[in-house]
Amino acid sequence: MAQRGDGTQFTRLGTVEPVDAAALADLYSYPESGPRCWVRANMIASADGGATQAGTSGGLGAAGDKALFDTLRGLADVVLVGAATAKAEDYSGVAYSDAERAARRARGQAETAPIALLTRSGSVDPDATVFRRTDVVPLVFTSAAAATGTRQRLGALAEVVDASGGGDPESLDLAGVLDTLAARGLRKVLAEGGPGILGRLIAADLLDELCLTVAPMLVGAGAPRIVTGADVDRRDPSPLGLRHTMTDDDGYVFLRYARSAAGH
Repeated sequence: MAQRGDGTQFTRLGTVEPVDAAALADLYSYPESGPRCWVRANMIASADGGATQAGTSGGLGAAGDKALFDTLRGLADVVLVGAATAKAEDYSGVAYSDAERAARRARGQAETAPIALLTRSGSVDPDATVFRRTDVVPLVFTSAAAATGTRQRLGALAEVVDASGGGDPESLDLAGVLDTLAARGLRKVLAEGGPGILGRLIAADLLDELCLTVAPMLVGAGAPRIVTGADVDRRDPSPLGLRHTMTDDDGYVFLRYARSAAGH
């Protein structure tokens, strides 16, 4: 068992390898994905499969989950999130310590990862925290039908990108979003949900990796799963390889799954 600087105690199951802050970052380092994005999702669920407590995923978390959350954000080039989740969780821009910024510079990354919001309708509030408390301008991916109005409403608060991909002007093409991010050098993608976005990534076969925290609590039948949507009942499930498992003093379990052997 090893202790991070924030006091979180992690144990890696099946090994005596210490999990200090440097080891944690190494365990979750991104594989080389070439010119395309590597899409990692980070989600939390209760022991009985619920994705929220009192309406938000934050209600399920504790110190260990927060420590891993911060580590994953520190490694990412961009944080991908649905606009509804950003509103429900009161997202702000990604914030890093001086040490984290230095580590990112040493890896050749920008000091701060931008938030990339997904909203087919463009219905985002210019006064939302994500636009007002951030070091870098968020990216807003929306449909062609909504792009002009969204740009006018947000102005300099965000960079609005038409993500219809030349198809239905009211659609949002997630593959095209990832192509745009890759072209900008933002290939280490951290998808933080919500369940609808995760469902669409799975349905489109775009998810490479799932980091799942299992919270030691029961929330009952009212909470949604970590995946929702009409097109997620896959006839042929995608197999995953378990890369590692950790736990902490609070009884949380941290699982890292990847679809490819490249996921370490």
